[in-house]
Amino acid sequence: MTQENNNSFVPSHKLSLLLTLALFWWINSNYSNPLLLSLGAASIMLVLYISQKMDVIDHESQPIHLSTSLPGYTLWLSKEVILSNISVVKRIWLGNSSIAPTLTTIDTRQRTDINKVIYANSITLTPGTVAIDLVDDQLTVHALHKADIDTLKAGEMDRRVRELEK
Repeated sequence: MTQENNNSFVPSHKLSLLLTLALFWWINSNYSNPLLLSLGAASIMLVLYISQKMDVIDHESQPIHLSTSLPGYTLWLSKEVILSNISVVKRIWLGNSSIAPTLTTIDTRQRTDINKVIYANSITLTPGTVAIDLVDDQLTVHALHKADIDTLKAGEMDRRVRELEK
């Protein structure tokens, strides 16, 4: 990494990583023994040191700029996952005649790489659809039925992911 990029390092990303690792460690261990707490703190500091040396702490590894919009998007996506689960179960009960696999390319209007990845992952998290390939602003998607593709082309998910940037 160049010297110019090192100077633009924002400490809030490092702090965010520290808090994320500490919370993750505490949730998974839930120990309050001083020895285990100190070992947990030491392991977190080791990870921070290695991350700093590898130069991987940045706005993509710790997207704190998405923090304010992410809870609302997560709730909306959870609702979509539930509705898609119901749709897939109905198609299974109705049999093979209700399934018409479709592979198509859709355009994305995301401005940043992280939002493109969030969009592709959101499509894959929604049952019945899988994002297969992402090239520039084109996303190849496989769906169990054309209606799922039409829903994606309507642009609601694309719009909601784009709003995470604001």
